[in-house]
Amino acid sequence: MRLASLFRFARGVVPLEAYQLEYGKVGTPAVVVDDLALALDLCIDELTRPIDAIKHQAKTVTVGVSRTDETLLEVPLAFAALAAGAPRDSLSYASLRTLADLNPAVDEVLGHTRYRVEGLYIDDLNTAQTATATVVSKAGISNHIVSRTETHPQLRGTKHQVAVERRLLVARGRADERCVIIIPELKGNQTTGLTLLHVRFVTSLSVSTACGVLRGYRNRYSALCDTVVETEGVFREEFLANQNVADLLTLPISQLADRWRG
Repeated sequence: MRLASLFRFARGVVPLEAYQLEYGKVGTPAVVVDDLALALDLCIDELTRPIDAIKHQAKTVTVGVSRTDETLLEVPLAFAALAAGAPRDSLSYASLRTLADLNPAVDEVLGHTRYRVEGLYIDDLNTAQTATATVVSKAGISNHIVSRTETHPQLRGTKHQVAVERRLLVARGRADERCVIIIPELKGNQTTGLTLLHVRFVTSLSVSTACGVLRGYRNRYSALCDTVVETEGVFREEFLANQNVADLLTLPISQLADRWRG
């Protein structure tokens, strides 16, 4: 049964995001194939039929996928998150892929703040009142910004959203207009920390690059296209090149879609 389950993840039938829920650890292609290779070894031993070719093939695939993971870690945004102190094994494969997709939109990482999250249990609806976020470290522009959690540690707002959803989020301050990328740090299916990167986005993107960024970040491209087509009948991609990048990533879809009216 374990082998059958792992094959479903390896073949892409089940998304990697669900791996944490089923096996209690962050799912990346390398992790899945490592676990698959181990399961194959155990099955072979149980059957007392050593099939060396299968074992060798599994190891070969593992090496190839591991290199793909390493490539993601070399993306400047992912490197910035690791340099901020986020443990490698706490960053989900989904977060790393999203950071890679967002990378063309970022001009510079200005600083970071890392938070330790405590008291948040996804299955307990009451933890919205008791979960806390404590500043662990700061650097860059963050040294000059007082975090609300330093005086009121209750986990709330966008940080609470990211912690509960366990999904990376791009946000812009309502008062100061600062743009941040909030990355959940996970252990199993629980959020144990947050890495917040202060970023400056490029002013504009080419149409093809903007499409790639929006497809990679919460599938905003599809959401925007569907909303525009509902009233306009056609989605004109060329308008993306005229849009402020921070707006493309942070404005509510309905508000952004209004720019395509007429």
